Amino acid sequence: MAVRQCPVENMEINFWRAKRVFLTGNTGFKGAWLSVWLDSLGAKVYGYALKPNTVPSLYELCRLGKSTRTTISDIRDADKLRKALLAARPEIVIHMAAQPLVRESYRRPAETYEVNVMGTVNLLEAVRRCGSVKAVVNVTTDKCYENKERLRGYKEGEPLGGYDPYSSSKACSELVCAAYRDSFFNPAGCGRHGVALATARAGNVIGGGDWAADRLIPDIIRAAVKGEKVLIRSPRAIRPWQHVLEPLAGYLLLAEKLYTRGPRYAGAWNFGPGAGDAKDVEWIVKRMFAAWAEAPGYLIDKGRHPHEAHYLRLDSSKARRELGWAPRWHAGQAIDRIVAWTRACAAKRDMRAMCLEQISEYTAK
Repeated sequence: MAVRQCPVENMEINFWRAKRVFLTGNTGFKGAWLSVWLDSLGAKVYGYALKPNTVPSLYELCRLGKSTRTTISDIRDADKLRKALLAARPEIVIHMAAQPLVRESYRRPAETYEVNVMGTVNLLEAVRRCGSVKAVVNVTTDKCYENKERLRGYKEGEPLGGYDPYSSSKACSELVCAAYRDSFFNPAGCGRHGVALATARAGNVIGGGDWAADRLIPDIIRAAVKGEKVLIRSPRAIRPWQHVLEPLAGYLLLAEKLYTRGPRYAGAWNFGPGAGDAKDVEWIVKRMFAAWAEAPGYLIDKGRHPHEAHYLRLDSSKARRELGWAPRWHAGQAIDRIVAWTRACAAKRDMRAMCLEQISEYTAK
């Protein structure tokens, strides 16, 4: 049953009812959470994604194959993507399909660029040929900035870059969107073409239902469930940790604003936690074990690893000021929700209901 909860105070609760939404990457961790939320708000979700690549997967646990109309295919297949988009006739497009892992991008750099850059091009080309679309949100990452390892957060207008193929590919995706916005979806001509295009950059997103490889929280959970000590790398590396519902609330609010007042909100947006939630890896591990007392602890992996940024933080003042978006759960609260979600999963509870319960807690705060 739909919970019909508003993401933030200034979002119209009835906005999403019957809206046709085309969501790429809906079988992934963030995409599955967003699918559950959109369905609860009454939206008609049309997905386009690969098969879930983890066992278990949040997509399957939440039975999303029954509530969303999903085309299982590759974002690199431009013809199939175009046909799926035209068939869905969406009003709103949220692009989340990606190769999302830094370490995987070292192993498969060409594929990372193909998916993250040409996948974005393929989607925007399809949007150009679909007259029903009014709003497009392309989800990228905080890692798209040229990271100078400084303490001050990055603002939307600062230089893009990327040391590793993943970060670079997401910066490229941002540049693709900027070029398409200027060339084909220019805000000054919105009355003619009808499309408002924005990009959304979020921090290190955590939450229940993430089983991806080479991610800190899933690595901790896998080890704890097995009763093994977890190996952690880069214990002093600092990241902007945030629960998955934080950026998703931002994406929903941004999509609504693009739909209702497009030209003003077309552009780039940061959705990151407050400065107090820029924690190092070891802090997160210790806080996780404090909430999960039976977990056996951790060891520092002293082996050699590919380069990853030491410090990165977003300045989200634009989203706070112009969208009315703000974080609600600090890092410790996010970890408590992850542990509660994981315990419920281990107890064979209805995980769709558990996701809706946490969405309700978030929206009620």
